[in-house]
Amino acid sequence: MIVTTQQLYKHAYLKYAVGAYNINNAEQTMGLFKGCIDSKAPFIIQLSKGARKYTDKRILEAIIRTCEEIFPEAIFAVHLDHGDEDTCYDCIDSGFYSSVMIDASHEPFEQNVAITKRVVDRAHAKGISVEAELGMLGGVEEDIKVDEGHANLTNPDEAVEFVKQTKCDSLAAAIGTSHGAYKFKGQQSLRFDVIKEITARIPGLPIVMHGSSSVPVEEVRRINAAGGELDPSARGVDQEEYLPAARLGVTKVNIDTDGRLVWTRVHREFFRDNPKEFDFRPPGKVFQSEYAAFIANKNVKLGSADQLADLRKSLAA
Repeated sequence: MIVTTQQLYKHAYLKYAVGAYNINNAEQTMGLFKGCIDSKAPFIIQLSKGARKYTDKRILEAIIRTCEEIFPEAIFAVHLDHGDEDTCYDCIDSGFYSSVMIDASHEPFEQNVAITKRVVDRAHAKGISVEAELGMLGGVEEDIKVDEGHANLTNPDEAVEFVKQTKCDSLAAAIGTSHGAYKFKGQQSLRFDVIKEITARIPGLPIVMHGSSSVPVEEVRRINAAGGELDPSARGVDQEEYLPAARLGVTKVNIDTDGRLVWTRVHREFFRDNPKEFDFRPPGKVFQSEYAAFIANKNVKLGSADQLADLRKSLAA
């Protein structure tokens, strides 16, 4: 069942975080649904600009609608991840999306406000919520690359003014994470002080954490053992920090890189171990199972596992 993003946020706020997972194909989508059903967790499906162009946006939308029929017990929202203004309008007008993200964080504050407000006005007219970004994460996300020298944390004072002027429904805040596989060095951690300050100044506003993959050391090791050349020092967000952050106001946690690592590990190992194989379906089946297990584990760490029954009661009330 597709619900609004705001319905998920209302149930989760200060209790757990909803996992927001990017998909690009049928195998990812099936694994995602299976993992969320197995863990009894609500979730958000994210489609990026790149995913919508990878084949055709209508193919992914049809896959999602079909999975909704296959898994009628699933409760989820559909979200545009890192959209520009035109892509946001296309998604708003389609009537398929629960929410859109307008990312104008690379613009000066005033321009970010103006762009975001235009998107908010158009989305709210159709009952669609808007996620906006303030502050800049380092790393690479689709066609956006920000070096660490230009990354900056979200300023809580600016966040208050930004939300006041734009009326956005959730805020993607820069709280110490980075996009891509190379996030942290040493013992860096989430900036809980920034999370606390934003929640204190804007109570009730769902904070969104981007760049939240954990980049498991074992996945990187196995990929490299099967012929990959990833940097073994790559580190992501400590999964044990998900729930503490959720209880401070982080209500949506974006996961993309980790799913790509699972895909890469499964396929590298399969074709290494089966050098005469050329059929992509056997590793595709393995990936669906592995990805489902990965998703179920993430949902446990996020605190969203076993929330479906209570959420269903809340939606029916």
